[in-house]
Amino acid sequence: MRRRHLTAREARAIDRPPMLASLPPAKALFPYAETLLIAAAGGITFAAIGFPAGLISGSMLVTAAAALMGRPMKVPVPLARVCFVLIGILLGAVVTPETLRGIVTWPLSVALLVVSAACMLIATTSYLRIVHRWDPLSALLGASPGSMAQVIALSAELGGNVRGIAIVQTMRVLVVTIGLPAGLATFGLVAGSVIAVREPAAGSSLAELAVLVVVSTALAVAMVRIKFPGGLLFGSMAGSAILHGTGLVHAVLPWWLGSAAVVVMGGLVGSRFANTSPRMVLEYFWAALGSTVVAIAVASCFVLIVTSLLPFRTADVVIAFAPGAQDTMMVLALALQLDPVYVGAHHLMRYLVVTFSVALAARRMMRRKLKPHERWQRPGQGTFDD
Repeated sequence: MRRRHLTAREARAIDRPPMLASLPPAKALFPYAETLLIAAAGGITFAAIGFPAGLISGSMLVTAAAALMGRPMKVPVPLARVCFVLIGILLGAVVTPETLRGIVTWPLSVALLVVSAACMLIATTSYLRIVHRWDPLSALLGASPGSMAQVIALSAELGGNVRGIAIVQTMRVLVVTIGLPAGLATFGLVAGSVIAVREPAAGSSLAELAVLVVVSTALAVAMVRIKFPGGLLFGSMAGSAILHGTGLVHAVLPWWLGSAAVVVMGGLVGSRFANTSPRMVLEYFWAALGSTVVAIAVASCFVLIVTSLLPFRTADVVIAFAPGAQDTMMVLALALQLDPVYVGAHHLMRYLVVTFSVALAARRMMRRKLKPHERWQRPGQGTFDD
């Protein structure tokens, strides 16, 4: 049997230590570094000019713009997971015993939120169906307020317009995240642009910080294992809230660490526009903008009802009822110095309601055995088989 001579590349691979062989080449890390630098530049700039929630809004907007210009925007998944845990710890750090006692006043507000989510879903679906002639399945999934991962999965599985739904969903998050803080600041309802949680007068002890991080991370991992929605964020928030709400721990994360986590999260949302051309965005721009306006209009009606009947701050209710992603809205609550526990409870309830109702409605649509040209029709464009 003839022995083949090794090429130079194969010889180098054999000589390379196993640990180094498993590391990605430096060139593959450039998109990650570029994304984080661009997100940081956007967040710091917006915060410096005093834009409300500037870190999250600026990092998200500038990263999205870079992605649309063709830059390969990417955020490492492990880093994103760590940042979700850190943000959850920050969110839970604002909880006090008084906050926990206020939970008993929430049931009516949460009930109104459920009604609001149903009305929002119906109104936005109708808008996409009537105005933009989307097929029933794509209109339903595009109208879903939040739960984007589930919506995209259902769209791919059942044959919806994945591209249009993804663009509409992402643009809605972008518009809500940037527009709401600016609108609330215009009416003098919020202030602040830097992520900060009040630190104890004596500073945070390393022992308490260690307990806080370990307990919060353990609960986050446990939530992920039981497949709880938003497990990393809600699990770490629950651990931090329990420790701070009961007075067992008073330590908080350094402001710079929380701010860095928020910038990474903004870059993560903005990077969703990667591999999306401006022409593709323009194709669905009016559907995205119109559906966002309809959703905000419905939410505004219920905000007026809640603030008229219940003793909640207007800004808290606005963010709690906003048709945005639950994690992004909770970061907004923290950045705008609102009540993230109230906001988080409402967005979690809406997520659960929307997740089950949309999944059931979408599968029911497919069981109706629509005609092929009706079932697979793209909004305003032939069929997927074109």
